[in-house]
Amino acid sequence: MLKIVVIDANAISRNLLVSVLTNGGHDVIGDANTSSAGVASMIKLRPQLVCIDIGEERQIGLNMLETIRNALPKALVFLVSGKMDPVIVQNAVQLGAHGFIVKPFNAATVLGAIRNAVLKIARQHQKHTV
Repeated sequence: MLKIVVIDANAISRNLLVSVLTNGGHDVIGDANTSSAGVASMIKLRPQLVCIDIGEERQIGLNMLETIRNALPKALVFLVSGKMDPVIVQNAVQLGAHGFIVKPFNAATVLGAIRNAVLKIARQHQKHTV
């Protein structure tokens, strides 16, 4: 069970993702809109995973990603969007995104993506400690 925060400007999408994560056995410790105050309040919760909607203003969303990665270097970060174009995906990966959640949500896909990211990180740590 991961401690997760959800940051999304759309309250309906935010609540739906919170439900998917909670029903999947995760502990959603907070949710907020994409305002700088919302992002700051979620960072203070020290989550293990952050789901953040990058919104329509892609550069602003990528700046939020960078802010989160700097404040929470050990947290997993997943970008949430209704549209994932290759340039955004590439930029997000370079900025440290661990995965992507595409709207509309599919519970099995969301939970599988998180599980796969956690397993990937665990394997990487195992290689470095051996």
